Amino acid sequence: MDQPDEVLKKVAAEVSVCQRCQLSFSRKKAVPGEGPANAEVMFIGEGPGFYENEQGRPFVGAAGKFLDELLQRAGLKRETVFITNVVKCRPPGNRDPLPEELMACNDYLERQIQAINPLVIVTLGRYSMARFLPNVRISDVHGKARWLDGRMIVPMFHPAAALHQPSLKGAVVEDFSRLGGYIQQARQNRQNVKDAQPLSKPAEEEEEQSKPTQLSLF
Repeated sequence: MDQPDEVLKKVAAEVSVCQRCQLSFSRKKAVPGEGPANAEVMFIGEGPGFYENEQGRPFVGAAGKFLDELLQRAGLKRETVFITNVVKCRPPGNRDPLPEELMACNDYLERQIQAINPLVIVTLGRYSMARFLPNVRISDVHGKARWLDGRMIVPMFHPAAALHQPSLKGAVVEDFSRLGGYIQQARQNRQNVKDAQPLSKPAEEEEEQSKPTQLSLF
């Protein structure tokens, strides 16, 4: 079985030459994502923008600078988290990704999640959130952590949304301020499971899945 870092390298190589959907015809550089293979926290945005398409790296434009500030507020460093998007190539004009584009990239994202096996996944934006929490409104659930298949999911507004709609900025900052506490709770939950029963992985997963689906620390 391939090691996690090898899986991530393979995905990145495949993404760079991918032609599964029409986005491949307009992209300059694909943006597979970046970060360590053992990251505890994984951020999943929606799609690359202009600067990401130029550099082949996620969140390097204005939204990326804001994300760096938000990470600091959460007590995180960019080099310790994994950052990617639900689609790996820029939709023209920064439009929303289409269903067939999301489907084309789904396998890449799934392999990244399985390789990294993050403790916490933070979704940034509606399309990222919908992959894990379909049929909910981001305005209703943003900043509220939930357990899903033994993993903590924290839906957030996309940083770009706060730049375009200043009225959202306060909510985004407040949500990220809570993130450090959520991560600590996820770590404690994992440790409690390990301490309580050094059993097989399915038993650990069953224990985690028995936790409440929604958390409230604040």
